[in-house]
Amino acid sequence: MSIDWSALGSVFGVSLGVSVALIALFTLGVAGLSKKETSQGGSAVAAATGAYVCFAACAAAVAYGISLIITK
Repeated sequence: MSIDWSALGSVFGVSLGVSVALIALFTLGVAGLSKKETSQGGSAVAAATGAYVCFAACAAAVAYGISLIITK
């Protein structure tokens, strides 16, 4: 039994990068919702829209990951 270290390293790198990206997106969404609470008018609508887009991107990434796991 041998371990393919380059494949293991690439899987580690990709999963680390995707995890950091998802955390950053979710953080931006939470920040947008908190900005919505303190803003008024058009900037509040823009902050809420940006937050919902970030949350939708997070949900899409998670759904894609689950679909990859299920199909393999």
